[in-house]
Amino acid sequence: MWLTDAQKIGVALTSFGALFMLLGVALFFDGALLALGNILFVSGLTLIIGPQKTFYFFARKQKLRGTICFLGGIILVFIKWPFVGMCVETFGFLNLFGDFFPVILTFMRQLPVIGNFLNLPYIRTISDKLAGSRPSMV
Repeated sequence: MWLTDAQKIGVALTSFGALFMLLGVALFFDGALLALGNILFVSGLTLIIGPQKTFYFFARKQKLRGTICFLGGIILVFIKWPFVGMCVETFGFLNLFGDFFPVILTFMRQLPVIGNFLNLPYIRTISDKLAGSRPSMV
């Protein structure tokens, strides 16, 4: 898969956004890091899939609850309520991107070290339940 230059920058911005959010949570919900992570994540996502597709992704009727919670959480982080904002934002994130978890799990199972760990008998059942994936009938 070939990425354009804008998509490569988007991947970097999204990665840095996730890193800053993780760091902000690890440092006891530091509002500045969380706000910076949110800005980088959303702008990176926009660069990866494009502005029009980003708007249509967030504006779909079945994703409206997730969009409201995600954007509401970002606003709460901006007005200095980082803990409550991250809780609301996490709920919105799971509603928005929860459909991708089985795809991500399948990809991670093909990686060398992580895949071996995720394919262990008990870990496989737990990860399948968490990701919501169903075993293939084939």
